[in-house]
Amino acid sequence: MLRELLAILRSSDPLRAMGDNFTRMLQITNEMIVEAGDIFFGKKALPSERTRIYEQDQEVNQLERTIRKQVVAHLTFKGNLPDMPYCLLLMSMVKDVERLGDYAKNLSEVMDIWDAPIPDDEIRQELVEIRRGVEEALQLSHEVVSKADEVRALNLIRQGRDSAHRCDALLQRIANGSCEAGVTVAQVLGARYYKRIGGHVLNVLSSVVMPLHKVDYYDEDEILEEKSVKEEKNS
Repeated sequence: MLRELLAILRSSDPLRAMGDNFTRMLQITNEMIVEAGDIFFGKKALPSERTRIYEQDQEVNQLERTIRKQVVAHLTFKGNLPDMPYCLLLMSMVKDVERLGDYAKNLSEVMDIWDAPIPDDEIRQELVEIRRGVEEALQLSHEVVSKADEVRALNLIRQGRDSAHRCDALLQRIANGSCEAGVTVAQVLGARYYKRIGGHVLNVLSSVVMPLHKVDYYDEDEILEEKSVKEEKNS
């Protein structure tokens, strides 16, 4: 399904514009999440840097609306109705990327609750490692999606699911800790936001390995089964 969508998006100027806008959304949210992570982990952000994150979020929202409008305009012509499944897939991916912008904004706002550095302890180190994995997956997602690279997508999905489990385990450790309330709230929010950011990245990656009706669902047994079916059809 994704390979067909990519071929369609590269086939003509109007459709290529949708693909270009989606790529731009990924680029912006990638920048937002890196900057928000820097702020969360203690960077003293200037007011202009905070404002920039909000401006980027507005740009992402505008791009989402633009793509929606482009999809509707494209499907208005009866001859384009066969493209409906691919447009639905694109709309699903666009919504997940839009949510990345929201969570980046949320992550940058944690400093408004607790503006001191998060203590340099095992909890912080775990959050740093989770951040590293989430940002790496997002940075690679454009290339993986643009090439419909199922092997790399599956590897990143496995890593992402492990990261989500680490976030859950970390919350339990935070709950059993003895930090003051402000630190605890910041740690909890960081773990939750990184889990949600990672989850939306996984949803985008699932488009590489799952059919349309199972996008956002990435049980490994299901993924391997779908991959086996594809290989049998192509043999």
